[in-house]
Amino acid sequence: MALSNVMTNGIDIQKRTSGISFLTNHLTHICLWAPSVDTVSVAVCDKDTPVELSKNEYGYWTGTTDVLQPGDLYQFILNDRLRRPDPASLAQPDGPHGPSMAVNLSDFGWTDQSWNNLDLHEYIFYELHTGTFSPEGTFAGIEQRLDHLKALGITAIEIMPVAQFPGARNWGYDGVLPFAVQHEYGGARALQQLVDACHRKGLAVVLDVVYNHIGPEGNYFNDFGPYFTNKHCTPWGDAINFDDAGSDGVRRYVIENVLMWFRDFHIDALRLDAVHAIKDLSPVHILRDIREHVDQLMQQTGRRHYLIVESDLNDPLLIDQPAVNGYGMDAQWIDEFHHSLRVTAGGERKGYYGDFEGLTHLAKSYQDAYVYEGQYSSHRGKTFGRRAEKNPGHQFIVFSQNHDQVGNQMLGERSAQLFGFEMAKLLAGSVLVSPFLPLLFMGEEWAEPNPFLYFVSHTDQELAEKVREGRKREFADFHSDDSFPDPIAEETFNQSKLQWKLLAEEPHRTMFRYYQHLIRLRKEQPALRSTNRWQLHIEVNETANTIQLHRWHSGQHVRCLMNFSMETQTISLPGPAALWQKLFDSAAPDWMGPAAAPDTLTAPAEVALQPQSLLIYQNHV
Repeated sequence: MALSNVMTNGIDIQKRTSGISFLTNHLTHICLWAPSVDTVSVAVCDKDTPVELSKNEYGYWTGTTDVLQPGDLYQFILNDRLRRPDPASLAQPDGPHGPSMAVNLSDFGWTDQSWNNLDLHEYIFYELHTGTFSPEGTFAGIEQRLDHLKALGITAIEIMPVAQFPGARNWGYDGVLPFAVQHEYGGARALQQLVDACHRKGLAVVLDVVYNHIGPEGNYFNDFGPYFTNKHCTPWGDAINFDDAGSDGVRRYVIENVLMWFRDFHIDALRLDAVHAIKDLSPVHILRDIREHVDQLMQQTGRRHYLIVESDLNDPLLIDQPAVNGYGMDAQWIDEFHHSLRVTAGGERKGYYGDFEGLTHLAKSYQDAYVYEGQYSSHRGKTFGRRAEKNPGHQFIVFSQNHDQVGNQMLGERSAQLFGFEMAKLLAGSVLVSPFLPLLFMGEEWAEPNPFLYFVSHTDQELAEKVREGRKREFADFHSDDSFPDPIAEETFNQSKLQWKLLAEEPHRTMFRYYQHLIRLRKEQPALRSTNRWQLHIEVNETANTIQLHRWHSGQHVRCLMNFSMETQTISLPGPAALWQKLFDSAAPDWMGPAAAPDTLTAPAEVALQPQSLLIYQNHV
């Protein structure tokens, strides 16, 4: 997109234009999109005279003043009566119902000038929730534990949403002020400091953002303008207005939010939540529009940023490049790999898991990423999906656990609690030997026994009760027991916190070493590091419940032998004659396993594969 086009739609790539921005002459510029109101002024707390704004084209209200300075609290007064926080507020010290606080994002002393974002294929993600990752529940608490993450071997932390939500406890998907950083986490300055610290240690930072809905409590957007439309319906009600009358202002708002995270917080990648719930029939889809603006930002700054989406559409349109009429997203989460893996491990086939056959579907996901590429889905009641033929492995992110798949269980159990220690090791290995980008969920690296439960802290009691009832309905497909942790109770939140002391105890210490070793193997072995998903062959034995994954790159061949059964299975390494050296053995005593396999094998050969275990052999051609 040409720079003239960027400026025409009101977006300045280089600086913030919505909300409050500070000029060099101690003046403050104010810009508010509020086409639905007749008068707008700004009330600055502890100052007598409100600042009157003038209405410009397309419903924008602007003004310049020396009254409002960094640190001041302020509210917009709409039609001389309604007091509302700034929709583009950067800070809400008293929560979404209180006044906004003026923040200057440009005065942070960045030290990451030499930081160069990693190539996407080098990303090993670690998803975390700020409030439960550390005892402090803050960005500072994350920063204090970055050395642990470096020692583990991950290369990118992925932070669940931090946009201001009501109360102090929330997964983050109920955010109501997308520009404001949750006050209880430390606010904007603490997030900038965390990102700067990550870059000093060579870690990329991914931030989860939500553009498919706005949370229910503290949502005042309808008082300003047509931020929503009944033209489309979503699970949360009327859709965010990306294509109806007045949508230009909404699109600008969202694009400016994207640019802010990259430009002002130095975030390396955004993960866009559930983009299948974004409804947009415009000639240029909002995701494509975001892509074009981010490309323009990168051209100006020289920094690399990635756009990652969560989608259950199984449509490569999202990750295809604009040159072939795609939306240009860099990568997407693949839930179907997880679902197949979970069923293979022995998980119950209830709800959406009923669509998955376990081993055969896991093998298909290893090869094709998508399991459903046009087949009939019983859960959806229709044929579903389209084949991703030309998309490389680094465009797909896979996992055995994440916040949804753990927290969507009534009791929030993790893999080690559901399937046991040996199977948890195998599941980790299954992810890390894939040709895709691996993602870990906080605590899995030491088999954290605490659950990750669903929690909120709505102050609206009627809404809180609706959340309780909604959770009961959600579990109807999964559980017969109607007793579940109260999502509103503080104890539910506290139960979800990681227990860092366990790193010094067994078997958690061994599990941590196990993850370290697997991650190091993935980084060091060419055939495992490669994301060329076409240099892969897979053999399945449904009777024995085993998979043999053959991958190769730069003359190295590896065979990853996986036994998902409860019994020892014999598996063959085919000829012609070759010497195979063992790289890894999850059943070895070093990992508290039952027995080690031979260090070398001359193929053709047979090897005993212990129950619920992973063996990796290599040779060079």
